[in-house]
Amino acid sequence: MTPLPTAESVWDYPRPPRIERIDWPLKVEDTGMVIAATTNGIRVLETSHPPCFYFPPGDVDFSRLEPSPTRTFCEWKGQARYWHLRTESGLVRDACWAYPDPVDERIRDHVSFYAGRVEACYVAGERVQPQEGDFYGGWITSWVKGPFKGGPGTRGW
Repeated sequence: MTPLPTAESVWDYPRPPRIERIDWPLKVEDTGMVIAATTNGIRVLETSHPPCFYFPPGDVDFSRLEPSPTRTFCEWKGQARYWHLRTESGLVRDACWAYPDPVDERIRDHVSFYAGRVEACYVAGERVQPQEGDFYGGWITSWVKGPFKGGPGTRGW
């Protein structure tokens, strides 16, 4: 496994974003079940945002996901489509997203999850904290430093 960073400031991340392949173990769990797990992920680093982590589609359990009509657009990545997560207590709306026709082919159909909409997300065994706000999907680990876009001290932009 490639060594993890010791400290990174989101204000040192580039604009437009940098896309990196990583071999760190990534995992998403909900109601005690693994929804996605990989050691072949991608992280996207964008100024002022905690990284977003993306899973190859073959490493995602789509049997628990239901297509959503939601679509959003990112000037750097393209148009995203979303899925709801089916749980015993109902649907978790727009729990994850992917870019079916991205600006950068490396992220085509790779799936990223909102850490705040599932039970737990992990990077190399560390449970992440979700980025604040309903729109941003960054995963905050112990080595990533803010302030983060959407959070306190950034005027919420």
